[in-house]
Amino acid sequence: MAGMILAMDPAPTPDPQLVRQLAAASRELDSSGADPERNCWMVVHRHVHGFLPVEYDIREIPEELYLAVLAARLGEKAGGVEDSAQA
Repeated sequence: MAGMILAMDPAPTPDPQLVRQLAAASRELDSSGADPERNCWMVVHRHVHGFLPVEYDIREIPEELYLAVLAARLGEKAGGVEDSAQA
């Protein structure tokens, strides 16, 4: 076994319906500040760990899911759906 290199499986593609749901949920947090990156991270954290993060939380979240949620949220904005902070 020594010297054996194990190939890592590529990360699974996040479920598109889940991504849309989390992107929508991130907008609900805009009342505390319209920061898409922060709010997407918070909803993914809640989805994975069952609760919103606390200050200085270092628990990991799936990067692929976070990036997909952020892209969906930013894509909604670019696609003509106005951000609530701009409405």
